[in-house]
Amino acid sequence: MAAGMEQSMQKTVVITGAAGHLGRAVAQAFGAAGYRRILVDLDEHALRDAYGGAGAAGTTFVGADLTDANACAALRAAVEASDGVEVLCNIAGAFHYGAPVHETSAECWRRLVDLNALTLIHAAGAVVPSMQRARSGVVINVGAAGHLSGKAHMGVYAAAKSAVARLTESMAEELRADNVRVFCAMPDIIDTPANRRDMPEADTSAWTPPEAIARLMVLLADPAAALLSGASLPLRGRPAI
Repeated sequence: MAAGMEQSMQKTVVITGAAGHLGRAVAQAFGAAGYRRILVDLDEHALRDAYGGAGAAGTTFVGADLTDANACAALRAAVEASDGVEVLCNIAGAFHYGAPVHETSAECWRRLVDLNALTLIHAAGAVVPSMQRARSGVVINVGAAGHLSGKAHMGVYAAAKSAVARLTESMAEELRADNVRVFCAMPDIIDTPANRRDMPEADTSAWTPPEAIARLMVLLADPAAALLSGASLPLRGRPAI
């Protein structure tokens, strides 16, 4: 097969929050699966630091504040410059453990909802129209197993991640006729250096490695997972493989 034909058959994935631990694992997994990658984070310099300067061939860095609709122009331009985007992984988000609900500030509420839900909406706005035109695509949102029920001092976080699950369900229904599948991956505690640092006394034996989550996200991009569209999938534990 000619090199030009191979390149034209390559799929493209957009990954938000790509400079973080999970984002880097997901980028590596999709790269290993042969995808071209559009990697998005707040700061392009952070992306270059995370991926070593210019990054690998077939990789585009986009610095954009996804809480700002106007700042998404750079992502839209990258999508338009590609041959089409097959997969969007919405990983951008933030965790919060703090004040009880009755002491939660409006600023904290807005920050958590903006970072976890509004970034999803803006990224989808930049990417999904191209999927609709192609009548094919996959959106994988990242929620949290902790949003299945409220927890003390994590009410605002649970509410923000619950919004991600409801947005996933709504998107799945809205886009079903366009053959665009939408999923919500819900990790429990991810085994990252930051979490180990913040919880030094915790038992990490059941924490989930980001690489395992990344492999599952690649599997969700396969058409065989279409029957699961709209599902929120709790991810817990440390797989043997």
